[in-house]
Amino acid sequence: MTAAGTSARTATGELLSGWISRVDLAVELDLTVDTLRRWEAQRFGPPCVRAGRKVYYRRDAVHDWLQLQEVPISRRAGGRR
Repeated sequence: MTAAGTSARTATGELLSGWISRVDLAVELDLTVDTLRRWEAQRFGPPCVRAGRKVYYRRDAVHDWLQLQEVPISRRAGGRR
């Protein structure tokens, strides 16, 4: 049941605000859903939550994970050779 004047869709949207589905994350990162599934199996990639068959990622956790993937550019000393 939902409160008067609100639809089930609105209630669900509020519940999942701050979360993104696996399909939507794959689109945003330009990856396949299979890649995200493989990463989960290998315990790599952003942490996720399962709700039945659905998989969701917390947007803040994805941002944190992406920052951890940042690799500084190493420069060799000594100049050009």
